[in-house]
Parts: sequence; C-alpha cells; structure tokens
Amino acid sequence: MDELRQQEPHRQPDGRRSSARPFEAPPLQPIGIQTRESAGSAFPHSPAPSSTRKGRSTPLHQAARPPVVRDRLARWGVEANERLTGSTALILLILLAIEGVTVLRVQSLLTVHVFIGMLLVPPILVKMSSTTWRFARYYLGSPEYRRKGPPPVALRVLGPFVVVVTVVLFASGILLLLGPGAWHGRLMQLHQVSFVMWFLFMTVHVLGHLKDVARVSTKDWARRTRRVVGGSGSRQFLITLSLIIGVVLGFLTIPHVGPWLQSVRH
Repeated sequence: MDELRQQEPHRQPDGRRSSARPFEAPPLQPIGIQTRESAGSAFPHSPAPSSTRKGRSTPLHQAARPPVVRDRLARWGVEANERLTGSTALILLILLAIEGVTVLRVQSLLTVHVFIGMLLVPPILVKMSSTTWRFARYYLGSPEYRRKGPPPVALRVLGPFVVVVTVVLFASGILLLLGPGAWHGRLMQLHQVSFVMWFLFMTVHVLGHLKDVARVSTKDWARRTRRVVGGSGSRQFLITLSLIIGVVLGFLTIPHVGPWLQSVRH
C-alpha cells in the first residue's frame, strides 16, 4: 500500500493530476560529522566553521597558513637583518676607501681624515648591531636564523677580532685628538698598530662577504625589490640618520684639529 501511494501521482484539490513531484526531505547526516563543503552548501550565509584551540575560536581557513606564507613570515627577520647589514656595509666600503686615500697623505689631509673618521662611527655601530643580532639569534636557537645558517667558519672566528680591533682603532684615534697631550705618544703607537691589524683583518672580512654585499646592498633602495621585505623605509631612515649624526660629529670635531697640530709641533 505504501509503495502504491508513493507511485500514485499527486492530485490537486480539483481532481486534476499534477506533474510536480512531492517534497522530498534531504538525506540526514550523522550528528557531529560535517565537512567544509557540506557546511558551505547547506548554509551559504552562515559563518565559516571554526576550530577551537585552548578556548579560542579560530576560523578554519585561518587555522593553517599556506607553506609560502609561513616561509615568508619565518624569513622576515632574517632578510630584513641581511638587507640592513648589506646596505650599511656598502656605505662603509665607500667611506673607508676615501679614508684610505687620506692615510696616504695624512699630514696634508688630516682635517679630511678626522672628518671621515667621525662620520664612520655611527654606521659602524649600526653594522655591529645588526651582525651581533644575527649572531645572538643564531646561537640562541632561533628557527629562522638556524635555517639561514652561519657564515663560514673562518669568518665566524675572524668576526670578534674585527670588532675588537675596530673599536681599538677608532677609540684610540678619538682619544688621540681629544685626550690629554701626555697620552699622545702611546695613543699614536696604539693607533698605528691597530690600523695595520685592522687592515689585514678587514681585507679578509670584506672579501669573504663581498658577494653577499653585492647581492643585497641595493635591494632596499631599488623600487622593484624594496617592498618585497617589509620595513625598508625604517632601514633607510636608520642608515640615513646614522650618516647625519656622523656628519654632525665630524663638524664638531674639526675645530680640534688645529690645536692638536700645534701641540704636536711644539
């Protein structure tokens, strides 16, 4: 009887037969089992299903980021640090080349020598800070810096010596100009010896990092590549600010050159 009722066509109140099929309820799904596709098709205007983690509800489409996004987020700090180091290194190479020319005729170019030397101090501090940050993050076990890997062993061993000799070289030069006259003899010897050691260490250091500097030094300044890694404006501002501070220090130091020359001659 039930089968005959199901096969019998639906009749309208006036007795005429209708070709419309009777309402059929959608198949029921087991309670508690619902896929993304079924949830989206059955309730097109309902909010996206969410996954709960530690009491917080997070949309499923945000629960797991694509591998490319995760990789970019993981390498964000590494690439930013590398660009800052490379840009600063390029500026230092240019300024150091000018400073090297003044060394060849230091007596006649002493004012320029002192000015460039003071101009170098803030960018050197910026580069030391960026390389120290990478060193600390790597040895503290930061995953993104571990994936980046350390520099070659020779450069890692040489790095601390470069930092120490650089500090001694510039500190002795500043004290030689601004310190007491009784210190001139020993400070001059220390400045000259540290310069020879610094030149040897820096030659190896520059040659070891020259390829990396050439690869990343201009990326924050080129329109095509500066937006690939966020924070390019902040890095440009930091480098520019360091140069401005260096120029101010240079002009503040120039008036001491004349009195220093007179004290040395007497």
